Amino acid sequence: MVRSQQTVLAIDMPQQTGGSKCFDDDGKVKRTGSVWTASAHIITAVIGSGVLSLAWATAQLGWIAGPVVMLLFSVVTYFTSSLLASCYRSGDPISGKRNYTYMGAVRSNLGGVKVTLCGIVQYLNIFGVAIGYTIASAISMMAIKRSNCFHKSGGKDPCQMNSTPYMIAFGLVQILFSQIPDFDQLWWLSILAAVMSFTYSSAGLALGIAQVVVNGKVKGSLTGISIGTVTETQKIWRTFQALGNIAFAYSYSIILIEIQDTVKSPPSEEKTMKKATLVSVGVTTIFYMLCGCMGYAAFGDLSPGNLLTGFGFYNPYWLLDIANAAIVIHLIGAYQVYCQPLFAFIEKQASIRFPDCEFIAKDIKIPIPGFKPLRLNLFRLIWRTVFVIITTVISMLLPFFNDVVGLLGSLGFWPLTVYFPVEMYIAQKKIPRWSTRWVCFQVFSLGCLVVSIAAAAGSIAGIVLDLKSYKPFQSNY
Repeated sequence: MVRSQQTVLAIDMPQQTGGSKCFDDDGKVKRTGSVWTASAHIITAVIGSGVLSLAWATAQLGWIAGPVVMLLFSVVTYFTSSLLASCYRSGDPISGKRNYTYMGAVRSNLGGVKVTLCGIVQYLNIFGVAIGYTIASAISMMAIKRSNCFHKSGGKDPCQMNSTPYMIAFGLVQILFSQIPDFDQLWWLSILAAVMSFTYSSAGLALGIAQVVVNGKVKGSLTGISIGTVTETQKIWRTFQALGNIAFAYSYSIILIEIQDTVKSPPSEEKTMKKATLVSVGVTTIFYMLCGCMGYAAFGDLSPGNLLTGFGFYNPYWLLDIANAAIVIHLIGAYQVYCQPLFAFIEKQASIRFPDCEFIAKDIKIPIPGFKPLRLNLFRLIWRTVFVIITTVISMLLPFFNDVVGLLGSLGFWPLTVYFPVEMYIAQKKIPRWSTRWVCFQVFSLGCLVVSIAAAAGSIAGIVLDLKSYKPFQSNY
Protein backbone atom coordinates (compact mmCIF):
# COMPACT_ATOMS: atom_id res chain seq x y z
CA MET A 1 0.00 0.00 0.00
CA VAL A 2 1.05 3.64 0.17
CA ARG A 3 4.50 3.77 1.72
CA SER A 4 3.97 6.47 4.27
CA GLN A 5 6.56 7.21 6.91
CA GLN A 6 9.42 5.05 5.70
CA THR A 7 9.03 6.33 2.15
CA VAL A 8 8.85 10.01 2.90
CA LEU A 9 11.73 9.89 5.34
CA ALA A 10 13.83 8.43 2.55
CA ILE A 11 13.37 11.37 0.21
CA ASP A 12 16.87 12.66 0.70
CA MET A 13 18.62 9.27 0.63
CA PRO A 14 21.26 8.94 -2.09
CA GLN A 15 20.05 6.67 -4.87
CA GLN A 16 22.42 4.29 -6.50
CA THR A 17 22.11 2.59 -9.83
CA GLY A 18 21.23 -1.06 -9.99
CA GLY A 19 20.12 -2.57 -6.70
CA SER A 20 20.29 -6.12 -5.36
CA LYS A 21 18.07 -9.12 -4.75
CA CYS A 22 16.81 -7.65 -1.50
CA PHE A 23 17.07 -3.91 -2.10
CA ASP A 24 16.08 -1.47 -4.82
CA ASP A 25 18.33 1.19 -6.36
CA ASP A 26 17.50 3.65 -3.57
CA GLY A 27 18.65 1.29 -0.82
CA LYS A 28 15.13 0.40 0.31
CA VAL A 29 13.62 -3.06 0.59
CA LYS A 30 12.53 -4.47 -2.78
CA ARG A 31 9.12 -3.23 -3.82
CA THR A 32 6.64 -5.96 -4.68
CA GLY A 33 3.66 -4.10 -6.19
CA SER A 34 2.23 -5.10 -9.57
CA VAL A 35 -0.36 -3.88 -12.07
CA TRP A 36 -3.06 -5.64 -10.06
CA THR A 37 -2.10 -4.37 -6.61
CA ALA A 38 -1.75 -0.83 -7.99
CA SER A 39 -5.14 -1.18 -9.69
CA ALA A 40 -6.67 -2.33 -6.39
CA HIS A 41 -5.21 0.70 -4.59
CA ILE A 42 -6.54 3.07 -7.28
CA ILE A 43 -10.00 1.47 -7.26
CA THR A 44 -10.04 1.73 -3.45
CA ALA A 45 -9.28 5.44 -3.73
CA VAL A 46 -11.50 6.21 -6.75
CA ILE A 47 -14.72 4.26 -6.16
CA GLY A 48 -15.65 6.00 -2.95
CA SER A 49 -18.54 8.11 -1.79
CA GLY A 50 -18.44 9.96 -5.12
CA VAL A 51 -20.22 7.11 -6.94
CA LEU A 52 -23.30 7.63 -4.77
CA SER A 53 -23.94 11.14 -6.11
CA LEU A 54 -23.64 10.25 -9.80
CA ALA A 55 -27.37 9.54 -10.31
CA TRP A 56 -28.11 13.02 -8.94
CA ALA A 57 -25.38 14.54 -11.15
CA THR A 58 -26.77 12.75 -14.22
CA ALA A 59 -30.25 14.05 -13.36
CA GLN A 60 -28.98 17.63 -13.47
CA LEU A 61 -27.29 17.14 -16.86
CA GLY A 62 -29.67 14.78 -18.66
CA TRP A 63 -29.30 11.72 -20.85
CA ILE A 64 -26.95 13.40 -23.34
CA ALA A 65 -24.64 15.58 -21.25
CA GLY A 66 -24.55 13.26 -18.20
CA PRO A 67 -22.85 10.22 -19.79
CA VAL A 68 -20.73 12.45 -22.07
CA VAL A 69 -19.37 14.46 -19.11
CA MET A 70 -18.56 11.26 -17.17
CA LEU A 71 -16.72 9.88 -20.19
CA LEU A 72 -14.79 13.14 -20.68
CA PHE A 73 -13.72 13.21 -17.03
CA SER A 74 -12.50 9.61 -17.31
CA VAL A 75 -10.43 10.47 -20.41
CA VAL A 76 -8.97 13.56 -18.72
CA THR A 77 -8.16 11.54 -15.58
CA TYR A 78 -6.42 8.79 -17.56
CA PHE A 79 -4.48 11.30 -19.68
CA THR A 80 -3.23 13.43 -16.78
CA SER A 81 -2.50 10.35 -14.64
CA SER A 82 -0.30 9.03 -17.45
CA LEU A 83 1.55 12.35 -17.51
CA LEU A 84 1.98 12.18 -13.74
CA ALA A 85 3.24 8.59 -13.88
CA SER A 86 6.03 9.81 -16.18
CA CYS A 87 7.22 12.13 -13.39
CA TYR A 88 7.87 9.42 -10.77
CA ARG A 89 11.52 9.37 -11.79
CA SER A 90 13.40 12.53 -12.69
CA GLY A 91 15.45 12.21 -15.86
CA ASP A 92 15.82 8.61 -17.03
CA PRO A 93 12.55 6.62 -16.66
CA ILE A 94 14.51 3.49 -15.67
CA SER A 95 17.33 4.73 -13.43
CA GLY A 96 16.47 8.36 -12.65
CA LYS A 97 16.00 9.70 -9.12
CA ARG A 98 12.77 8.52 -7.54
CA ASN A 99 10.16 11.00 -6.32
CA TYR A 100 8.37 9.38 -3.40
CA THR A 101 5.46 11.80 -3.10
CA TYR A 102 3.35 14.08 -5.30
CA MET A 103 4.98 17.09 -3.68
CA GLY A 104 8.43 15.53 -4.20
CA ALA A 105 7.71 15.24 -7.92
CA VAL A 106 6.68 18.91 -8.05
CA ARG A 107 9.88 19.86 -6.21
CA SER A 108 12.09 17.92 -8.64
CA ASN A 109 10.38 19.12 -11.81
CA LEU A 110 9.12 22.63 -11.03
CA GLY A 111 10.62 23.85 -7.74
CA GLY A 112 10.20 27.29 -6.21
CA VAL A 113 6.89 28.64 -4.94
CA LYS A 114 4.97 25.97 -6.86
CA VAL A 115 6.14 23.38 -4.33
CA THR A 116 4.59 25.32 -1.46
CA LEU A 117 1.43 25.94 -3.45
CA CYS A 118 1.16 22.24 -4.32
CA GLY A 119 1.62 21.20 -0.69
CA ILE A 120 -1.09 23.58 0.51
CA VAL A 121 -3.61 22.46 -2.14
CA GLN A 122 -2.80 18.76 -1.83
CA TYR A 123 -3.01 18.52 1.93
CA LEU A 124 -6.07 20.76 2.20
CA ASN A 125 -7.72 18.49 -0.36
CA ILE A 126 -6.82 15.41 1.68
CA PHE A 127 -8.23 17.14 4.76
CA GLY A 128 -11.43 17.84 2.83
CA VAL A 129 -11.70 14.26 1.56
CA ALA A 130 -11.50 13.03 5.17
CA ILE A 131 -14.46 15.29 6.00
CA GLY A 132 -16.42 14.08 2.96
CA TYR A 133 -15.83 10.42 3.83
CA THR A 134 -16.92 10.99 7.43
CA ILE A 135 -20.20 12.53 6.25
CA ALA A 136 -20.81 9.74 3.72
CA SER A 137 -20.13 6.96 6.23
CA ALA A 138 -22.53 8.49 8.77
CA ILE A 139 -25.28 8.75 6.15
CA SER A 140 -24.80 5.07 5.23
CA MET A 141 -24.86 3.96 8.87
CA MET A 142 -28.09 5.89 9.38
CA ALA A 143 -29.52 4.36 6.21
CA ILE A 144 -29.06 0.89 7.72
CA LYS A 145 -30.94 1.85 10.87
CA ARG A 146 -33.66 3.70 8.95
CA SER A 147 -34.35 0.84 6.55
CA ASN A 148 -34.73 -1.59 9.46
CA CYS A 149 -36.85 0.90 11.41
CA PHE A 150 -39.10 1.48 8.41
CA HIS A 151 -39.40 -2.27 7.81
CA LYS A 152 -40.41 -2.96 11.42
CA SER A 153 -42.96 -0.13 11.56
CA GLY A 154 -44.46 -0.98 8.19
CA GLY A 155 -43.81 2.53 6.95
CA LYS A 156 -45.67 4.29 9.77
CA ASP A 157 -42.59 5.67 11.55
CA PRO A 158 -40.62 8.42 9.68
CA CYS A 159 -37.52 7.09 11.47
CA GLN A 160 -35.65 10.40 11.65
CA MET A 161 -32.33 10.43 13.48
CA ASN A 162 -29.34 12.64 14.23
CA SER A 163 -26.10 12.12 12.29
CA THR A 164 -23.72 13.20 15.09
CA PRO A 165 -23.38 9.85 16.96
CA TYR A 166 -22.59 8.04 13.71
CA MET A 167 -19.87 10.51 12.76
CA ILE A 168 -18.35 10.10 16.23
CA ALA A 169 -18.39 6.30 15.82
CA PHE A 170 -16.62 6.56 12.45
CA GLY A 171 -14.07 8.93 13.99
CA LEU A 172 -13.29 6.48 16.80
CA VAL A 173 -12.59 3.71 14.27
CA GLN A 174 -10.29 6.03 12.30
CA ILE A 175 -8.36 6.97 15.44
CA LEU A 176 -7.62 3.26 15.91
CA PHE A 177 -6.53 2.58 12.31
CA SER A 178 -4.53 5.81 12.12
CA GLN A 179 -2.10 4.51 14.74
CA ILE A 180 -0.68 1.85 12.40
CA PRO A 181 2.65 3.44 11.43
CA ASP A 182 3.25 2.09 7.93
CA PHE A 183 0.46 1.45 5.48
CA ASP A 184 2.41 -1.44 3.94
CA GLN A 185 1.00 -3.36 6.91
CA LEU A 186 -2.55 -2.58 5.79
CA TRP A 187 -2.51 -4.11 2.29
CA TRP A 188 -5.43 -6.31 3.37
CA LEU A 189 -7.53 -3.24 4.13
CA SER A 190 -7.04 -1.97 0.59
CA ILE A 191 -8.09 -5.30 -0.95
CA LEU A 192 -11.10 -5.50 1.37
CA ALA A 193 -12.08 -1.93 0.56
CA ALA A 194 -11.86 -2.60 -3.20
CA VAL A 195 -14.15 -5.63 -2.81
CA MET A 196 -16.60 -3.55 -0.77
CA SER A 197 -16.66 -0.84 -3.46
CA PHE A 198 -17.76 -3.38 -6.05
CA THR A 199 -20.31 -4.78 -3.59
CA TYR A 200 -22.20 -1.56 -2.99
CA SER A 201 -21.82 -0.31 -6.56
CA SER A 202 -23.32 -3.59 -7.79
CA ALA A 203 -26.12 -3.34 -5.22
CA GLY A 204 -26.93 0.21 -6.32
CA LEU A 205 -26.94 -0.90 -9.95
CA ALA A 206 -29.20 -3.89 -9.20
CA LEU A 207 -31.64 -1.75 -7.23
CA GLY A 208 -31.71 0.82 -10.03
CA ILE A 209 -32.53 -1.86 -12.60
CA ALA A 210 -35.21 -3.32 -10.28
CA GLN A 211 -36.80 0.11 -9.83
CA VAL A 212 -36.89 0.66 -13.60
CA VAL A 213 -38.68 -2.69 -13.96
CA VAL A 214 -41.19 -1.72 -11.26
CA ASN A 215 -41.78 1.66 -12.93
CA GLY A 216 -42.28 -0.02 -16.28
CA LYS A 217 -40.39 2.76 -18.03
CA VAL A 218 -37.12 4.67 -18.15
CA LYS A 219 -37.43 8.06 -16.47
CA GLY A 220 -35.45 11.20 -17.24
CA SER A 221 -35.06 13.58 -20.17
CA LEU A 222 -32.41 14.57 -22.67
CA THR A 223 -31.74 17.92 -20.96
CA GLY A 224 -31.93 16.91 -17.29
CA ILE A 225 -34.07 18.17 -14.44
CA SER A 226 -36.97 20.25 -15.73
CA ILE A 227 -37.71 23.91 -15.02
CA GLY A 228 -40.61 23.85 -12.60
CA THR A 229 -39.09 21.13 -10.45
CA VAL A 230 -36.34 23.73 -9.89
CA THR A 231 -36.03 27.39 -10.88
CA GLU A 232 -33.87 28.51 -13.81
CA THR A 233 -31.23 29.82 -11.40
CA GLN A 234 -31.19 26.55 -9.43
CA LYS A 235 -30.88 24.62 -12.70
CA ILE A 236 -27.71 26.56 -13.56
CA TRP A 237 -26.14 26.15 -10.11
CA ARG A 238 -27.06 22.46 -9.94
CA THR A 239 -25.54 21.85 -13.37
CA PHE A 240 -22.27 23.42 -12.21
CA GLN A 241 -22.37 21.45 -8.96
CA ALA A 242 -22.90 18.22 -10.91
CA LEU A 243 -19.55 18.85 -12.65
CA GLY A 244 -17.87 19.05 -9.24
CA ASN A 245 -19.54 15.83 -8.08
CA ILE A 246 -18.29 13.95 -11.15
CA ALA A 247 -14.80 15.46 -10.75
CA PHE A 248 -14.71 14.26 -7.12
CA ALA A 249 -15.72 10.77 -8.21
CA TYR A 250 -12.56 10.53 -10.36
CA SER A 251 -10.08 12.25 -8.04
CA TYR A 252 -7.07 10.20 -7.00
CA SER A 253 -4.09 11.98 -8.58
CA ILE A 254 -2.92 13.30 -5.23
CA ILE A 255 -1.92 9.78 -4.14
CA LEU A 256 -0.83 8.35 -7.52
CA ILE A 257 2.90 8.89 -6.90
CA GLU A 258 2.64 7.24 -3.47
CA ILE A 259 0.90 4.24 -5.05
CA GLN A 260 3.52 4.11 -7.82
CA ASP A 261 6.23 3.95 -5.15
CA THR A 262 4.95 0.49 -4.14
CA VAL A 263 5.49 -0.95 -7.66
CA LYS A 264 8.39 -3.27 -8.48
CA SER A 265 10.66 -2.96 -11.50
CA PRO A 266 11.39 -4.14 -14.15
CA PRO A 267 9.34 -3.31 -16.14
CA SER A 268 9.65 0.39 -15.37
CA GLU A 269 7.29 1.80 -12.76
CA GLU A 270 5.93 4.18 -15.40
CA LYS A 271 4.78 1.36 -17.69
CA THR A 272 3.22 -0.58 -14.82
CA MET A 273 1.41 2.48 -13.51
CA LYS A 274 0.03 3.43 -16.91
CA LYS A 275 -1.39 -0.08 -17.31
CA ALA A 276 -2.85 0.05 -13.78
CA THR A 277 -4.38 3.45 -14.51
CA LEU A 278 -5.97 2.18 -17.72
CA VAL A 279 -7.41 -0.88 -15.97
CA SER A 280 -8.73 0.98 -12.93
CA VAL A 281 -10.11 4.03 -14.76
CA GLY A 282 -11.75 1.73 -17.33
CA VAL A 283 -13.39 -0.39 -14.63
CA THR A 284 -14.56 2.58 -12.59
CA THR A 285 -15.96 4.38 -15.65
CA ILE A 286 -18.11 1.36 -16.53
CA PHE A 287 -19.40 1.22 -12.95
CA TYR A 288 -19.98 4.97 -12.87
CA MET A 289 -21.91 4.93 -16.13
CA LEU A 290 -24.08 2.04 -14.97
CA CYS A 291 -24.76 3.41 -11.48
CA GLY A 292 -25.34 7.01 -12.61
CA CYS A 293 -27.53 6.12 -15.59
CA MET A 294 -29.58 3.39 -13.89
CA GLY A 295 -30.17 5.63 -10.86
CA TYR A 296 -31.41 8.39 -13.17
CA ALA A 297 -33.53 5.93 -15.16
CA ALA A 298 -35.14 4.77 -11.90
CA PHE A 299 -35.87 8.16 -10.30
CA GLY A 300 -35.68 10.80 -13.04
CA ASP A 301 -35.86 14.37 -11.73
CA LEU A 302 -36.19 13.01 -8.17
CA SER A 303 -32.85 11.17 -8.23
CA PRO A 304 -31.43 11.31 -4.66
CA GLY A 305 -28.17 12.96 -3.70
CA ASN A 306 -27.01 9.64 -2.26
CA LEU A 307 -28.20 6.72 -4.40
CA LEU A 308 -28.34 3.99 -1.76
CA THR A 309 -29.90 6.10 0.97
CA GLY A 310 -32.45 7.22 -1.61
CA PHE A 311 -33.63 3.61 -1.75
CA GLY A 312 -34.17 3.67 2.05
CA PHE A 313 -37.89 3.00 1.91
CA TYR A 314 -37.82 0.17 -0.62
CA ASN A 315 -37.32 -3.56 -0.37
CA PRO A 316 -35.30 -5.69 -0.17
CA TYR A 317 -34.17 -3.91 2.97
CA TRP A 318 -31.53 -6.56 3.72
CA LEU A 319 -29.76 -5.78 0.44
CA LEU A 320 -29.75 -2.09 1.32
CA ASP A 321 -28.20 -2.96 4.68
CA ILE A 322 -25.45 -5.03 3.04
CA ALA A 323 -24.73 -2.29 0.49
CA ASN A 324 -24.55 0.49 3.07
CA ALA A 325 -22.39 -1.64 5.38
CA ALA A 326 -20.05 -2.18 2.42
CA ILE A 327 -19.86 1.60 1.94
CA VAL A 328 -18.84 2.12 5.56
CA ILE A 329 -16.15 -0.58 5.39
CA HIS A 330 -14.84 0.84 2.12
CA LEU A 331 -14.70 4.39 3.47
CA ILE A 332 -12.74 3.22 6.52
CA GLY A 333 -10.04 1.97 4.13
CA ALA A 334 -10.28 4.89 1.71
CA TYR A 335 -9.91 7.39 4.56
CA GLN A 336 -6.58 5.81 5.45
CA VAL A 337 -5.43 5.61 1.81
CA TYR A 338 -5.87 9.36 1.46
CA CYS A 339 -4.64 10.47 4.87
CA GLN A 340 -1.46 8.41 5.18
CA PRO A 341 0.57 10.77 2.89
CA LEU A 342 -0.47 13.73 5.06
CA PHE A 343 0.38 11.85 8.25
CA ALA A 344 3.79 10.96 6.84
CA PHE A 345 4.51 14.52 5.69
CA ILE A 346 3.78 16.07 9.10
CA GLU A 347 5.80 13.41 10.92
CA LYS A 348 8.74 13.84 8.55
CA GLN A 349 8.75 17.61 9.06
CA ALA A 350 8.62 17.15 12.83
CA SER A 351 11.55 14.70 12.78
CA ILE A 352 13.63 17.11 10.65
CA ARG A 353 12.98 20.10 12.92
CA PHE A 354 13.39 18.19 16.19
CA PRO A 355 15.77 15.28 15.40
CA ASP A 356 16.75 14.70 19.03
CA CYS A 357 13.26 14.85 20.52
CA GLU A 358 12.34 11.47 22.02
CA PHE A 359 8.66 12.42 22.06
CA ILE A 360 8.74 12.51 18.24
CA ALA A 361 11.33 9.83 17.43
CA LYS A 362 10.95 7.15 20.11
CA ASP A 363 8.66 4.16 19.59
CA ILE A 364 7.26 2.26 22.54
CA LYS A 365 6.93 -1.46 21.89
CA ILE A 366 3.77 -3.00 23.30
CA PRO A 367 3.82 -6.84 23.31
CA ILE A 368 0.74 -8.57 21.85
CA PRO A 369 0.51 -12.35 22.42
CA GLY A 370 0.65 -14.23 19.11
CA PHE A 371 1.55 -11.10 17.09
CA LYS A 372 4.50 -8.81 16.50
CA PRO A 373 4.91 -6.10 19.15
CA LEU A 374 2.90 -2.96 18.42
CA ARG A 375 5.10 0.10 17.89
CA LEU A 376 3.38 3.05 19.56
CA ASN A 377 4.75 6.55 19.04
CA LEU A 378 3.39 9.26 21.36
CA PHE A 379 3.67 12.06 18.80
CA ARG A 380 1.94 9.93 16.18
CA LEU A 381 -0.75 8.95 18.68
CA ILE A 382 -1.55 12.53 19.68
CA TRP A 383 -1.23 14.27 16.29
CA ARG A 384 -3.20 11.69 14.29
CA THR A 385 -5.90 11.55 16.97
CA VAL A 386 -6.24 15.35 16.93
CA PHE A 387 -6.48 15.28 13.11
CA VAL A 388 -9.32 12.74 13.18
CA ILE A 389 -11.14 14.69 15.89
CA ILE A 390 -10.94 17.94 13.90
CA THR A 391 -12.24 16.33 10.68
CA THR A 392 -15.06 14.68 12.64
CA VAL A 393 -16.15 17.93 14.31
CA ILE A 394 -16.14 19.81 10.99
CA SER A 395 -18.20 16.99 9.46
CA MET A 396 -20.77 17.46 12.20
CA LEU A 397 -20.86 21.20 11.47
CA LEU A 398 -21.21 20.79 7.66
CA PRO A 399 -23.15 17.57 6.99
CA PHE A 400 -24.13 18.52 3.41
CA PHE A 401 -23.08 15.50 1.39
CA ASN A 402 -23.70 16.68 -2.17
CA ASP A 403 -22.46 20.23 -1.70
CA VAL A 404 -19.28 19.19 0.14
CA VAL A 405 -18.52 16.49 -2.46
CA GLY A 406 -18.99 19.00 -5.29
CA LEU A 407 -16.80 21.62 -3.62
CA LEU A 408 -14.01 19.12 -2.93
CA GLY A 409 -14.11 17.86 -6.49
CA SER A 410 -13.97 21.34 -7.98
CA LEU A 411 -11.17 22.61 -5.74
CA GLY A 412 -8.93 19.59 -6.26
CA PHE A 413 -9.62 18.82 -9.92
CA TRP A 414 -7.77 21.56 -11.77
CA PRO A 415 -4.64 22.12 -9.65
CA LEU A 416 -3.94 18.50 -8.68
CA THR A 417 -5.40 16.44 -11.53
CA VAL A 418 -4.57 18.80 -14.41
CA TYR A 419 -2.27 21.79 -13.77
CA PHE A 420 0.68 20.24 -11.90
CA PRO A 421 0.83 17.01 -13.99
CA VAL A 422 0.76 19.06 -17.21
CA GLU A 423 3.41 21.54 -16.00
CA MET A 424 5.69 18.78 -14.68
CA TYR A 425 5.43 16.85 -17.93
CA ILE A 426 6.26 19.99 -19.95
CA ALA A 427 9.28 20.67 -17.74
CA GLN A 428 10.52 17.07 -17.79
CA LYS A 429 10.18 16.65 -21.56
CA LYS A 430 11.53 20.18 -22.14
CA ILE A 431 8.66 21.14 -24.45
CA PRO A 432 9.47 24.62 -25.92
CA ARG A 433 7.17 27.52 -25.01
CA TRP A 434 4.70 28.47 -27.76
CA SER A 435 5.32 25.25 -29.64
CA THR A 436 2.19 23.45 -30.90
CA ARG A 437 2.35 20.86 -28.08
CA TRP A 438 2.87 23.55 -25.43
CA VAL A 439 -0.12 25.59 -26.68
CA CYS A 440 -2.33 22.47 -26.77
CA PHE A 441 -1.38 21.62 -23.18
CA GLN A 442 -2.14 25.18 -22.03
CA VAL A 443 -5.51 25.29 -23.79
CA PHE A 444 -6.39 21.93 -22.23
CA SER A 445 -5.38 23.21 -18.76
CA LEU A 446 -7.31 26.46 -19.19
CA GLY A 447 -10.45 24.61 -20.24
CA CYS A 448 -10.27 22.42 -17.12
CA LEU A 449 -9.76 25.54 -14.97
CA VAL A 450 -13.02 27.03 -16.31
CA VAL A 451 -14.85 23.79 -15.44
CA SER A 452 -13.39 23.84 -11.89
CA ILE A 453 -14.43 27.47 -11.29
CA ALA A 454 -17.98 26.78 -12.50
CA ALA A 455 -18.24 23.65 -10.32
CA ALA A 456 -16.94 25.50 -7.24
CA ALA A 457 -19.46 28.31 -7.77
CA GLY A 458 -22.34 25.82 -7.99
CA SER A 459 -21.27 23.97 -4.84
CA ILE A 460 -20.79 27.17 -2.81
CA ALA A 461 -24.27 28.31 -3.88
CA GLY A 462 -25.65 24.98 -2.65
CA ILE A 463 -23.87 25.26 0.72
CA VAL A 464 -25.15 28.84 1.20
CA LEU A 465 -28.70 27.63 0.51
CA ASP A 466 -28.35 24.73 2.97
CA LEU A 467 -26.97 26.97 5.72
CA LYS A 468 -30.15 29.08 5.71
CA SER A 469 -32.13 26.26 7.35
CA TYR A 470 -29.30 24.57 9.24
CA LYS A 471 -28.73 24.19 12.99
CA PRO A 472 -25.26 23.02 14.13
CA PHE A 473 -25.05 19.44 15.48
CA GLN A 474 -28.80 18.98 14.86
CA SER A 475 -28.83 17.48 11.37
CA ASN A 476 -31.65 14.96 11.10
CA TYR A 477 -32.20 12.59 8.20
